[in-house]
Amino acid sequence: MATKKMTVTIPEELLDEIRSEVAERGLSAYVSEALRFKRDRDRLRELADWLQEEHGPVTEDEHTAALAELEDLDAEHERRAPGGHGAEEAA
Repeated sequence: MATKKMTVTIPEELLDEIRSEVAERGLSAYVSEALRFKRDRDRLRELADWLQEEHGPVTEDEHTAALAELEDLDAEHERRAPGGHGAEEAA
C-alpha cells in the first residue's frame, strides 16, 4: 500500500499518552487505524441518516430489539473467543 508523509498537530498530552501505549506497533499504524475507524463511523452515520430519511425514525420497539440482538451477538462472540466462556466446550 502506498503511503504519504504529512504533518499534523496533536495536543502534547494526547500524543504522550498514545506513544506510551503503542510503542510496538508504532504511532503511524495507530493513527492510520484511528482514521479508518473515524471514516467508517462517519459513513455509518451517513447511512443511518439516509435510512431514517427513507423509512422514518427508529421506533422505541425497534431500538430495544436491536439492542437485544447486539447483546446476543456479543454473548456469542464471547462464547467463541479463545478463553471465552464456552471455548473449552468447543475444544
